Amino acid sequence: MRFGSLSRAPLELLRFELRAASAECEWIARASDPWDLDLVAEVGERNAALQALLDAIALRQILFSAIPEIREAKFRVYRKRNSDTRELIIIGLFSREDEAPPRISSLVMRAKLYGLHFSIQDGMLEPLQLQMRDLEFAT
Repeated sequence: MRFGSLSRAPLELLRFELRAASAECEWIARASDPWDLDLVAEVGERNAALQALLDAIALRQILFSAIPEIREAKFRVYRKRNSDTRELIIIGLFSREDEAPPRISSLVMRAKLYGLHFSIQDGMLEPLQLQMRDLEFAT
C-alpha cells in the first residue's frame, strides 16, 4: 500500500497494536495528490476522501489475511489539517466472521457495509463528532 490509486502520498501509521485476537490501528489518511493542486480544491478533497475509504477497506483485507489469529480489528483514520492538528474522519470495528458485503459499485455504501463509520457531504469526509467514551483507544 505504498501508493494509493487516487493519491501517491504515503499513509502515516500512528499506532498498530496486537492483543491476543484483536488489533487496533490508527493512521493519517493520504493527502490529496500533488497533481490535484491545479484542479478545483473540492476535486482533490473528494479524491482524498475516496482514497481514505479505499485504504481502510484494503487494510482490513490485508490485516485479516496476513494475521489469521486476529478475530476483530478497530481502525481510526485521521486527516492532517496542519502540522500540529488532526481530525478523526473514519472509525471502524471489524470482525473476521463478518461476511464481505455483496458486490456494490458505490464505494461509500460498500465502506458502510464493511463496518466503517464516517460522515460524508458532497463527496468530502467531515470530521466525526464523538463522545469522550468513544475515543478510548485514540492516541
